[in-house]
Amino acid sequence: MSAIVPLACVIIDDNEINRFTLERAVQRHDQLTLAASFPDAVEALTYLHAGNPVDVLLLDIEMPHISGLELVKLLPDPKPAVILVTTHASFAVDAFELRVLDYLVKPVNYARFCQAIDRVTEQYRATPPASPTPAAPTIPTDLSATGTDLFVKTNGRLLRINFEDVLFIEALSTYVVLVTSKQKHIVGGTLKNMEERLPFRHFVRVHRSYIVNLHRIEALEDNMLQLGTYEVPVSRAYQEELVQRLQAL
Repeated sequence: MSAIVPLACVIIDDNEINRFTLERAVQRHDQLTLAASFPDAVEALTYLHAGNPVDVLLLDIEMPHISGLELVKLLPDPKPAVILVTTHASFAVDAFELRVLDYLVKPVNYARFCQAIDRVTEQYRATPPASPTPAAPTIPTDLSATGTDLFVKTNGRLLRINFEDVLFIEALSTYVVLVTSKQKHIVGGTLKNMEERLPFRHFVRVHRSYIVNLHRIEALEDNMLQLGTYEVPVSRAYQEELVQRLQAL
């Protein structure tokens, strides 16, 4: 047991009170040490991809920009033991499909928390973790663009995306998110890089953090674009070009 103690633990939860509660639980547990605590999944991804040693990840599910379930898919190898923490038990099926180690429902009972950590220590006792290798974010590459399709690298695989289905593209630190009406695709790289590689003229920059599909805009009001159930801001620097492009459709 001494070989795996203490386990480096990282907390990701956008709620300050919930995050503080988990920090206290980690600090009380003699087999854990708090390596880092983040209110934002994007900031945490940068930390995780930098090669910092992480044995246990306590992860909220419902967070802005990137959900906990989406973040699990982006974890670098070797992956830490993941314990999901949420207010809704309805996510349990999705969680275990991602092979997370345990699932805690808020408010977290400390005895139940200890049971989850026991499962982690049993796993590490059976299979000692490998030394982490820093992984650089993957830059999206348009390996093949035909018609409305484009290949991008996401979650460690090449994925064909029909860009007619993409509502907008959002910048998140060293990642971009391709948002459709049904799902999100998270890709390593910058919005500038994506803008330069996009072969489709019906995508236009409307904000320092957003590129939108002109064909999917439903309304423009008070510098806000309506795209399906989403609203995207339009900054003053891009407003004139956007209006001209819309009038040319």
